[in-house]
Amino acid sequence: MKKIIVASLMLLATKGFAQTDSTKSPLTFSGYLETYYAYDFGNPSDHNRPGFAYSFNRHNEVNLNLGFVKAAYQTDKVRANLALAAGTYMNANLAAEPGVLKNIYEANAGVKISKTKDLWIDAGIFASHIGFESAVGKDCWNLTRSILADNSPYYESGAKISYTTDNGKWFISGLILNGWQRIQRVDGDNTPAFGHQLTYKPNSKITLNSSSFVGSDKPDSTRQMRYFHNFYGQFQLHEKFALIAGFDIGAEQKAKGSDSYNVWYSPVLIVKYSPAEKHSIAVRGEYYSDENGVIIGTETPNGFQTFGYSLNYDYLIMDNVMWRIEAKGFSSEDKVFLKDGNPTNNNLFLTTSLAISF
Repeated sequence: MKKIIVASLMLLATKGFAQTDSTKSPLTFSGYLETYYAYDFGNPSDHNRPGFAYSFNRHNEVNLNLGFVKAAYQTDKVRANLALAAGTYMNANLAAEPGVLKNIYEANAGVKISKTKDLWIDAGIFASHIGFESAVGKDCWNLTRSILADNSPYYESGAKISYTTDNGKWFISGLILNGWQRIQRVDGDNTPAFGHQLTYKPNSKITLNSSSFVGSDKPDSTRQMRYFHNFYGQFQLHEKFALIAGFDIGAEQKAKGSDSYNVWYSPVLIVKYSPAEKHSIAVRGEYYSDENGVIIGTETPNGFQTFGYSLNYDYLIMDNVMWRIEAKGFSSEDKVFLKDGNPTNNNLFLTTSLAISF
């Protein structure tokens, strides 16, 4: 009798687990937390790193860069995401947003509009369609973000239509947006902004991406049209070596209705070496040129013309826990940095972080 009871319980348990696997809920919950400590050798007295740094931007204090909790709903025909966040990244990037919008990391809903094709319409607040670096550190090869990532949209709001081919090699999206990294429009701005994204993955080792933004970030009375394009390629050269090459270029009217434009651009190159399963090293070189201060204003003769270089080491403690350390430096044509309160051409800082996803 005892053997029969034990066998029956084991059979029920097996059936119970099978039902759980086959009736997976469309609603899931997740979270992310990344703490950090950064030391800037310029020793800023207010603990703020240079104004063009919008992530990991506090000096000589243990802090939270980004932490969020997320609910996601996904079926064959409907999807939705809601994530609430806090951290120095949120304080810096959403400073212009009003009230509770400052803590919205993601809030969007979508509907599949084709029975046979992967064609969707989504609306709400999204991660940006521009660039290869996001706010989520664990998804990036370097601990801190590049200058071009910190100074192009991390997030956007609006609506988009997107399509992925049956073989998964092509993704194309068209967007109508509220502005350049905006949830709420600038007062007086009634001009919609537009964007596109085109991604090609011929195989698992190559990704090529083209993204754009066309619009204005000023009231209609002083509207200056902005045209921006980002291109990058990601290549798995070997099982231990990978490379990302990217290039941003933008142009904005000097005045409303003008035929003259101020141009800025930025190339970046990252090489990643993974000697073992849990270890990786990444080297980054970049240059950012914004002579006329469209994105980064300096009020110096040559504007912002700066080289950046960094070296970081990552250790994957567990599948969902990563420790990182990075040394990073900048060298500029003009004295756009401060060291102990005095202008200087160079800036150097060290950062370490611990990221946990759950």
